[in-house]
Amino acid sequence: MESGNTVLCGANAYEMKYYFNEQFQNLPESIKEELHILCVLFTEEVGGIFTIAFEKDGNVVLETDAEEDDIYYDEISSGLMVAEVRRRRQELFEALNLYYKVFVLKEIAAETALQ
Repeated sequence: MESGNTVLCGANAYEMKYYFNEQFQNLPESIKEELHILCVLFTEEVGGIFTIAFEKDGNVVLETDAEEDDIYYDEISSGLMVAEVRRRRQELFEALNLYYKVFVLKEIAAETALQ
């Protein structure tokens, strides 16, 4: 993962674990559940490690990685799956971007207050 990104959540097929960053605990339960399902299903399908993170400016990034000796991990399939998830969940990622800008960066709130 690139330095400076803040991980929202992720799943690891090797350890069969899901991680959710408690910094974002105030997200609605339905969103947290959707993220959980999304991450786990991704790693079930493709394998490896899948994370959803925020860049410094609030953009949502989907990252996938695998251990070097994982012969079952297909980098091309994982890239295609990332593109499909991004397309199918576009509204979710736009909402998360807005959430990050308002509640973490305080950008939109500040802009709105000045108007």
